[in-house]
Amino acid sequence: MPARGMPVPERCRPERRRPLLGRRRREAAEEEVEETPQEKKLRLAKQYLEELRQLEEEWAEEEEELEPADLIGDRLKEDVLEQRGRLQRLVAKDVQPPDPARIRVLRGHQLPVTCLVISPDDRFIFSASKDGSLIKCKWEVDSGKRLCVVPGGKKGTEERHMGHASQVLCMAISSDSKYLATGDRNKLIMIWDAATCKRLHIFRGHRDAVSGLSFRKGTHQLYSASHDRCVKVWDVAENAYVETLFGHQDIITGLDSLSRECCVTAGGRDGTVRLWKIPEESQLIFCGHQGSIDCIQLVNEEHMVSGADDGSLALWGLTKKKPLALARQAHGEQDSQGLQQPYWISAVAALRNSDLLATGSHSGSVKLWKCGEGFRKLEHLLDIPLVGFVNSLKFSAAGDFLVAGTGQEHRLGRWWRIKEAKNSICIIPLKQKTTASSPESPGSS
Repeated sequence: MPARGMPVPERCRPERRRPLLGRRRREAAEEEVEETPQEKKLRLAKQYLEELRQLEEEWAEEEEELEPADLIGDRLKEDVLEQRGRLQRLVAKDVQPPDPARIRVLRGHQLPVTCLVISPDDRFIFSASKDGSLIKCKWEVDSGKRLCVVPGGKKGTEERHMGHASQVLCMAISSDSKYLATGDRNKLIMIWDAATCKRLHIFRGHRDAVSGLSFRKGTHQLYSASHDRCVKVWDVAENAYVETLFGHQDIITGLDSLSRECCVTAGGRDGTVRLWKIPEESQLIFCGHQGSIDCIQLVNEEHMVSGADDGSLALWGLTKKKPLALARQAHGEQDSQGLQQPYWISAVAALRNSDLLATGSHSGSVKLWKCGEGFRKLEHLLDIPLVGFVNSLKFSAAGDFLVAGTGQEHRLGRWWRIKEAKNSICIIPLKQKTTASSPESPGSS
């Protein structure tokens, strides 16, 4: 260590950084002095606007993140209500009588139309007839265009012939629009590619006419009903038979299902409606009609509607064995050989998860109904003029149109013939009052 008073060697002296730091501070101060008050105000204003812009961007990002979550939450809530059968869109009170001039009539079948379905996206209508033909129509507001026709053939030619060789009585489409299923009097179920109308497979197993078909929603599981009094379950994706359920004492005339692993059937002259629980291989029996029950459809997972040849329309809850509401002689009476007989209910339709129903007969009109007071009342809304036997009715998923399959004869027989009727498909636009949309209400059984 150097002695006191001795000069410090050059290499031991600290670096002289202070003058450099002081010079920078002086330069910054000079720059600050050079900024005028107006320039400072302008700089601060720009800075403030930039902060506001960044804040708005952050808020927008947060809203974008929250919006899908809200939509998903609403959808999940809707799905839960739908599963419980408590989702009810109150649309019936807003439906207006359609303009007859806007009802479109699509011709193409030689014999009465027996069944039809609408694709889940409401773009296509598939129809079938007693002539065995299958027609796919593209629905448009102003025109109906036939996209595909599969003609019927002669009995026994199914293997080498593309289409049915006997009367087609029922059809169904899967919820993903991939498969179309059709059933005929010759005990066959045919599976089609819904996009191309190409036949993919034939299911055999029923011992009599196939009269009802329905895909379980969200799956490729197919339920079929027959005049042989049984219900069969099929896996269409695997081209496989699953099981058979027995119980009806007469021919089954109709079948429907939704997303639960169960289906409902109409039992014709045995006078019963049945709920089939597939996993348990059990059934619930409902009684209420006096005549042959010819048609049935689920309104939601907890309610269904059926029609019979005694003219009655019944509204059911799946937890009650008697109808919640019953409209007798729903389409009035006719003079048959000097006797007053009620018009048969030949078709029913329900706008899913709503309070709107439709019924068809050969009375000269389609009737619209409202399910009131928590599914405990049937209220007649209006009549839509339509000549002929209404053999099939379907609402579009959006509820903006109703499609009717009509003919000169009933789909299951030739008891009467209405010569002035046309074998056709009628597209009926449904107008609603221009009011705020009605809230969804829980229905109760």
